[in-house]
Amino acid sequence: MPRKTEGTPTTLTHERALAVSTRTRYIGAVDEVGRGSLAGPVSVGMVVIDVDAVHEFPQLRDSKLLSAPVRESLVAEIQRWAVGYGVGHAAPAEIDELGMTAALRLAGTRAAHMCSIAPQAALVDGSYDWLSAKEPDLFDLLEDQGERTGLSIPTRTVIKGDMTCQAIAAASILAKVERDEIMLRASEQYPSYGWQINKGYATATHRQAIAEHGPSEFHRLSWRLTSGTEKDESESTRGEEI
Repeated sequence: MPRKTEGTPTTLTHERALAVSTRTRYIGAVDEVGRGSLAGPVSVGMVVIDVDAVHEFPQLRDSKLLSAPVRESLVAEIQRWAVGYGVGHAAPAEIDELGMTAALRLAGTRAAHMCSIAPQAALVDGSYDWLSAKEPDLFDLLEDQGERTGLSIPTRTVIKGDMTCQAIAAASILAKVERDEIMLRASEQYPSYGWQINKGYATATHRQAIAEHGPSEFHRLSWRLTSGTEKDESESTRGEEI
């Protein structure tokens, strides 16, 4: 059974409302982890729920509000709760090449492809829809497209959705747990940067290690790696070193 958690319970209100407004049954939800990191992938979790059969799971919370052991213990329960789930990643080199918005779209598309049931409509955490397929322009049509990205389904953004929507909170937990595991494994290969603690985010000690040892192939080389304002560091590291 789900354990008790602190804070305001999440609900399925937004999920059910989207299902009604779009006349759909399978609602997807996405959240990202690693957007502000200096190293490692940006990761997108997706869960798909069947609004006709899903049960309430109010213990779900934004992954940053939960301890690592609680997040990890919830993964199997989320996988049983959802009818589809996946975590997609965009590598540092892809972030450098594409930019963050396109990298998020790529990771979200990869997450969707892992779901055993495809979403018919989706909720995106935040105020900007980075999940929907981009309208191609003339240059896109002339170039080799490679891996197609973005979903062509009804999509709705929810500000602070990871704190209010059960499906978005579930997606955030899956993404956080999987990305943290990636950074822990990477820290064994690159022990100088403290990724087992900072998970690649812009802490002062991480920046100092980059200045001393240089960037690794796991860093986002197009980013400003060795200097940043206090505001930059506080925003990118808030809640990410748990």
